[in-house]
Amino acid sequence: MNSFNKTYFIHQFQRALGLLSQAEKVGREVAQEGIHQLYFVGCGAPLAMMNMVAHWAQKFSDRIEIRSYYSAEFLHQKPCVSGKKTCVIMASHSGTTQETVEAGIFLKDKTPHRIVVTQEENSPLANAGSEVFAYGKSEQGYYCSYLITQTLISAFLDECEKNWNLHPVIMDSLKKLPVVLADSKILYSEKIDKDASLILQKPFIYVIGAGPVFGTAYVLATCFLMEMQWLHAHPLVAAEFFHGPLEVVDEKTAMVILLGEDAHRVESERVMQFCTTHAGEVIVYDSRNYEMKGISSEVRPILAPFVLDAALTSLVEKIAELRQHPLTVRRYMGKVVY
Repeated sequence: MNSFNKTYFIHQFQRALGLLSQAEKVGREVAQEGIHQLYFVGCGAPLAMMNMVAHWAQKFSDRIEIRSYYSAEFLHQKPCVSGKKTCVIMASHSGTTQETVEAGIFLKDKTPHRIVVTQEENSPLANAGSEVFAYGKSEQGYYCSYLITQTLISAFLDECEKNWNLHPVIMDSLKKLPVVLADSKILYSEKIDKDASLILQKPFIYVIGAGPVFGTAYVLATCFLMEMQWLHAHPLVAAEFFHGPLEVVDEKTAMVILLGEDAHRVESERVMQFCTTHAGEVIVYDSRNYEMKGISSEVRPILAPFVLDAALTSLVEKIAELRQHPLTVRRYMGKVVY
């Protein structure tokens, strides 16, 4: 595996960490205005990240309506936006994602709160936003977006939801997350090397996740293995596995099973037990195996999907190395009209 520069990795979070106090302030201000609709709009990994944040907001909220949309579906469905009572959060690393930019433009006269999380403050998406959080050029945009979005929503919930009492501890943990992610990337390097080789021996790869961890399964299968490595992979929801997908499991399939620390863990454990008997290869990544130094036990379940993602990023980097297929190579994206 290519040499990992821990110092450089952590440095790329500097600007995002500097925006957390502003994100906290905006989150509280939006809540104080009596917002009762909170929408997340995006594509790909940014939407997967926001879905993980939305999962916990839904769990702890008893008065806020929380929805998430693929940008194109949002544009075509045109859901009810209750003017000053709706806040929409949009994320795109490049700030140029066509459908998300169009969603931002569509919303300009619909709600005063169009919060944008992106890389550069002069991008097309940023220009459609009312409040913009630009974390700067960074190879860790996915995690930078998460730090900002989680801060926004935690502060929002802390202001308006009596059930949310985790804000102080989650803010402390978010500030420690870059170091935790760096440590997770380099832990179990022998396992990563072995798993990469095993995955490349199988024609089909299914990635299982449950609850908020499904977002990590989606990113691994769709964004990493399919988009960046052109491999036949698919993410599956553990709760739905026994309602159809189990029938494709045989000795040819590789099952990557992700275990988090939230209430949905049992769903993935059930799938793991089945696959251990019937699948050709079962590869497990369990967040309990990662120390997460300095992270409170109260919020480990919330941060676990991202800790797993850091480890899986190293796995995909190893796959790319073995295949001599750089993660930046694309066949169609940005090259053909679609």
